[in-house]
Amino acid sequence: MADVANSRTPRGEVEPSTAELVQRATEQVSRLIRDELTLARAELTEKGKHAGIGVGLFGGGGALALYGLGALIAAVVLLLATWITPWLAALIVAVVLFVVAGILALAGKKQVSQAVPPVPAAAVHSVRADVDTVTAAVRDRGHR
Repeated sequence: MADVANSRTPRGEVEPSTAELVQRATEQVSRLIRDELTLARAELTEKGKHAGIGVGLFGGGGALALYGLGALIAAVVLLLATWITPWLAALIVAVVLFVVAGILALAGKKQVSQAVPPVPAAAVHSVRADVDTVTAAVRDRGHR
């Protein structure tokens, strides 16, 4: 049996043993994973900053839109108050708003009920199929 540790290349260099090669590969894979995680952390930090600023701006825009909606509702009440008494105009607008809110709440409840349970069924099925394929391949290899 040939001695792998002492085998020589055509230039006379000593080839590394299998253990040394495995050790080098392990070190390189560890360093690669560490570097990839560092890169991912830096990228996620940058994206997180942008997302935080975006959410803040979006929230500010939503708050201003809510104030605008309130002013628009007040304008509708004042417009109706030109034809009927002000308290009745406010009551009519409030009833209309509650009806619209109820319709939206029912539609939202229907959408939420369709989303439950929050398990990604297609992904779970795909992973199970992968596991079954690997299990079958291992079983078949063991019978040879």
